[in-house]
Amino acid sequence: MPVPAQASAQQTEIAVVGAGAAGLYAALCAARDGARVVLISATPLAQTASYWAQGGLAATLGDDDSFELHLADTERAGRDLVRRSAAEILVREAPDRVRDLQVLGVRFDADRFGQLALGLEGGHSVRRVVHAGGSATGRRVVRQLSALAVSAERITVLENTRAQAVWRAGDRCRGLICDNGQALAARAVIIATGGAAALWSRTTNPPGSQGVGLLLAHAAGAALADLEMLQFHPTAVIGVAGREGFLITEAIRGEGATLHDARGERFVDELAARDVVSRAVHRVLQESGERSVALDMRDIDPARFPNVVGALRDAGLDPTTQRIPVAPAAHYMMGGIVTDLNARSTIPGLYAVGEASCTGLHGATRLASNSLSECFVFAARAVADALSTSAAPFGELPPPQRAEPPPAADQATREAVWRDAGVVRDGSGLQRLLENPHPLARLIARGALARVESRGAHLRSDYPDTDPSFDHRHALFTGSDELDWQIWN
Repeated sequence: MPVPAQASAQQTEIAVVGAGAAGLYAALCAARDGARVVLISATPLAQTASYWAQGGLAATLGDDDSFELHLADTERAGRDLVRRSAAEILVREAPDRVRDLQVLGVRFDADRFGQLALGLEGGHSVRRVVHAGGSATGRRVVRQLSALAVSAERITVLENTRAQAVWRAGDRCRGLICDNGQALAARAVIIATGGAAALWSRTTNPPGSQGVGLLLAHAAGAALADLEMLQFHPTAVIGVAGREGFLITEAIRGEGATLHDARGERFVDELAARDVVSRAVHRVLQESGERSVALDMRDIDPARFPNVVGALRDAGLDPTTQRIPVAPAAHYMMGGIVTDLNARSTIPGLYAVGEASCTGLHGATRLASNSLSECFVFAARAVADALSTSAAPFGELPPPQRAEPPPAADQATREAVWRDAGVVRDGSGLQRLLENPHPLARLIARGALARVESRGAHLRSDYPDTDPSFDHRHALFTGSDELDWQIWN
């Protein structure tokens, strides 16, 4: 039914949903360009998934690096599913975003000569990952950007507020409906709500990362893509009360930490791409019947990764004297809301950035630390495009319609997604998942069933080989839920 007259629409130029790295940076970019911004956060600021991000920002900054090398590493990790134009934008613009974050007051780790300290992570051929506070990068970045957003005159922050529906009038997005019934009219809406890895019962993500933004956009008619491509992080703590799913950054493996089976033997190249390492760990666990493998970081300087070491010690584990039990966990969704290279969704006026989006950048396996860089690169592009695009006057808006909020996944759904769409999946389990009551779980199953091959993070035991006919083909779900295969340039 129409929103009552007393709930008249608040007006703003840019509405940003989500206050992680991508949302905060989008809000700050828009405010610097003179726009009025409303930033909607379901939690208090600095409690988002980005806050816990241990990885850094991948950017071509070293003398031994090049755009071409970063591009090649990205495409290699993505297993012939990377959209090259998106990857080219990422590698060329990431260094400028790092420098802009420094201007905004983010202090990245430096060596004794004052130069940025570059880390090595899985899938990278050279050191190119910048960190802040070692493995506390997300915390440092989000804390600084949150402070700037709160103090910015042009940004209104609505904490503990949820977007309930995208306000669509005709063929375009005109704003949002919030969970308090308030209508928010906006020249553009930017969804930056993160991914959906918490749909899996074993996850590195906070509980709220269940694809809320994807469902908001899809309910309004926006296309989604690559939902079968969920990256599993190979080294998440297991079997430790209070630290289940706690991610141990692969930057630690980049500094020399090793993985061992129950016999104490190493079994994988620890700096291979995440899908390779996760698959190797999964195979060892299946063969041995064990719940975990052991991460040996005893030779790593604990001062390099203070939050990881502190968290483990709080849980009764001392990584300087003992090996840590780890196993794969759902970590990052490569799929999401379909966007172009300016972060525009298939609905005019609606943008998506960060993990909520799918530009095709990550392909079938995300290259480590490309995701934080993506947040800043495409947030800046979204704002620039939104502010350069004309919009209909607010006075022409029809009243918005109320809508049901996106559903939360219960524990039964989360366990079903882990069982039937986990590190290894097959047709029978995916068929079972089609009957799940959660709409995003069903779409994940449909995408995984349609991709009758194994590629990157998507491993079908009944189709174990990669089929070249699926190279560069992305599975899209339109607003009508029809599945459409597309090739992106």
